[in-house]
Amino acid sequence: MNKFGMYVKFTTHEGQRDAFAQILLEAAAGMQSTEACELYIVNVSDSEPETVWVTEIWSDSAAHEASLAMEETKEMIQRARPLIASVEQIKLRPLGGKGV
Repeated sequence: MNKFGMYVKFTTHEGQRDAFAQILLEAAAGMQSTEACELYIVNVSDSEPETVWVTEIWSDSAAHEASLAMEETKEMIQRARPLIASVEQIKLRPLGGKGV
């Protein structure tokens, strides 16, 4: 299995979490037709009010990179950027499990 996965922790500016999460949910809806995107989950933290986590699994890292070059993705990134205070990425190599 040569899949590519990521956990991405976004910290938003105060009061911007929900607006930012909505943009990510738009992205998730757009990924429904992207076969190479196998999982794209938007999560919020109950203990960190400005934090949004995204869990992603892709067929491979090239597919993830290609998604970032899509015009609709670029537009969403432009809308989201002012809401973001910081970003942390953890890149993963999924080995298997339920849903993979």
